[in-house]
Amino acid sequence: MSAAVAGKRKGTPLHTKILLGLIIGAVLGILANTQLGGEHAVVLFVEKYIANPVGQIFLNLLFMIVIPLVFASIALGVAGLGDLRLVGRVGAKTLGYFLVTTALSATLGLIAVRFFAPGGSLAPEVRTELMQAYGGDAASKMQAAATSTFGIQTLINIVTRNPVKSAVDLDLLGIIFFGLMFGAAITMIPKEKADVMTSWLDSLNEIVIKIVEIAMKLAPYGVAGLIFGVTSRFGYALLKPLGGYILVVVGALLVHVLVTISLIVRFAVGLSPRVFFNRIRASIVTAFSTSSSSATLPTNLAVAEQNLGVPPHIAGFVLPLGATMCMNGTSLFEGVTVLFLSQVFGLHLSLGQMIVVMVMVVITAVGAAGVPGGSLPLLIGVMAMFGIPPEGIAIILGVDRILDMSRTTVNVIGDMSATAWIARTEGVWTADQIPDLEGLDISTAQLDETPEAT
Repeated sequence: MSAAVAGKRKGTPLHTKILLGLIIGAVLGILANTQLGGEHAVVLFVEKYIANPVGQIFLNLLFMIVIPLVFASIALGVAGLGDLRLVGRVGAKTLGYFLVTTALSATLGLIAVRFFAPGGSLAPEVRTELMQAYGGDAASKMQAAATSTFGIQTLINIVTRNPVKSAVDLDLLGIIFFGLMFGAAITMIPKEKADVMTSWLDSLNEIVIKIVEIAMKLAPYGVAGLIFGVTSRFGYALLKPLGGYILVVVGALLVHVLVTISLIVRFAVGLSPRVFFNRIRASIVTAFSTSSSSATLPTNLAVAEQNLGVPPHIAGFVLPLGATMCMNGTSLFEGVTVLFLSQVFGLHLSLGQMIVVMVMVVITAVGAAGVPGGSLPLLIGVMAMFGIPPEGIAIILGVDRILDMSRTTVNVIGDMSATAWIARTEGVWTADQIPDLEGLDISTAQLDETPEAT
């Protein structure tokens, strides 16, 4: 992929502008909440007619191209591998990596929440206030969870009956399966015909990347609008009673990244963790800002290929799968939340039940949509299995935006580490092959710098 996610430009890097938008939106929202109040007419007007529309337009622009990008990337990745036996080997290793790291993160989260027990200190009056504020939101999540399927049915549903319907429903697992089959079929037809289709897919991929380039120009404003809506409504009051819960989630996520992932990068990939995190910082910032693995996918593809030097056919195969199935942060978040809410409602889960929770959060995390809040309907289903009142989801909805940003960042870091590990084990990449970008501030706005510029 030669196109940049956001074309060459001088001045402030795009990821810096996004962070500034994040800070400005949060500060303005807190000021609006503390000085005027979240229900003030002016605050509601700004949220309804300015902040929310700008934020939603930004996200919609990114989601608009997710389906064609996933399809083109997966199909091109499989077609580029050529040998179907190679596709099977790479696919098995990729899924194995996803499941193992996701299980490790879920286990870490359960240990942390069991040890610190943040739910035991939640004041009853705070719980009542949150339930009143989010009763409607919780009801909609419960209704969505009621239609969700788990276990073997989830596996069956991966084989989509109608790729067009899967695209309309944003069913990424169905689209990924169709892309896998499409790419595999390309390797089985005569070369002259396969080349025509491969060229068409490559053009489609370039086109959607250009659309992302347009969308990313709006990113700093979109992020500011999304954050303003959260902070103007809740200010400081909501974060205080849930501080322990937030610290457990964020702390466990940090431990997973700085210990588990770092050890994998050091010993399995053969790359310094410091270098690895420095090279993928554009992906980290984009994931944190958008709270969406799917929306971060275009940036991930560019970063993996241009900052890490991973071959396009490996990045194009592993990263779209990771956007849906590598959910390290989501599984950790779900496990912590289930135990936290059980503590809030005074329910004790045995060791056996905790093991079942771990298994279920891994399964549901893999099936969660890679969009903001995509894990919440599945989370409610896990809660119901253990007798936790589904209404309890309202208690964490107020802070979910912050946690969604954090867990999505960990999901994306897991995607990038998986890509490097697969490339290393396939013998097509080593740490010595990463591009020499020393001295440059590489961001999503600068991913297509020429060698002369370096």
